[in-house]
Amino acid sequence: MINCSIVIYNNQVADIASIVENLRQSEVVNSIYLIDNSAKIVNGFKELSVIYTFNNKNLGYGTAHNIAFLHTIEQNIPYHLVINPDISFDASILQKLIDFMESNPEVGQLMPKVFYPDGEIQYLCKLLPTPFDLIFRRFLPKSWTTKRTEKFELRNSGYNQIMDVPYLSGCFMFLRMDALKEVGLFDERFFMYPEDIDLTRRIHQKFRTVFYPEVSIMHHHARSSYLNFKMLGIHTFNMIKYFNKWGWIFDRERKIINKKTLNQFK
Repeated sequence: MINCSIVIYNNQVADIASIVENLRQSEVVNSIYLIDNSAKIVNGFKELSVIYTFNNKNLGYGTAHNIAFLHTIEQNIPYHLVINPDISFDASILQKLIDFMESNPEVGQLMPKVFYPDGEIQYLCKLLPTPFDLIFRRFLPKSWTTKRTEKFELRNSGYNQIMDVPYLSGCFMFLRMDALKEVGLFDERFFMYPEDIDLTRRIHQKFRTVFYPEVSIMHHHARSSYLNFKMLGIHTFNMIKYFNKWGWIFDRERKIINKKTLNQFK
């Protein structure tokens, strides 16, 4: 049995209705929490088969999902799915993810294979980042950073095998609640972007965080920080917070974990 949470910000009811309907097709889904960070309430969301929370302001991605986590902990539900509103998938994969978790109690987090709508794979399995990977790289010509990016995104793995990854995308986080109870929820100091890196890293310290390509989803990824300067500013500011927490140049744990991750493919 799982709970699910979707954080929205100025989304359309029709788009959210589609993903809610999809989730409801699975018998393993208990409650769906719709956390609204918009400034204006839209009554149509209340009519969906969800537990709707209107925050009346943008609390940020992690802080909003934490609202749902606390309910899941209170209900003693063993699993929780953090899912973006721009995801679509066959609801039958949820049972397959639960089956894998049940068979592998050392796994704290799962992410399936992720595709763009045109069928192209999204390279969302990554090493723990350096400041270059998350901040400086985007200001350089792509041709200068291609080789490093391919290593950072573990492209040599082929994305066709189960593998342990220290940084999994926040677009679809299938989480064991016992792991969250041990390592903590999303760090609410991060408003947007690095909270998935931070949480996966903390889970990875005590559990396995796994890419599971036996099932797949579709992600209509917008990459908003690349599209406007305001989002780029938010992205950069929060990345600075991340490196202030974990270390900029001197991060011995990052070095050890990344080396171990890459050794899987030798």
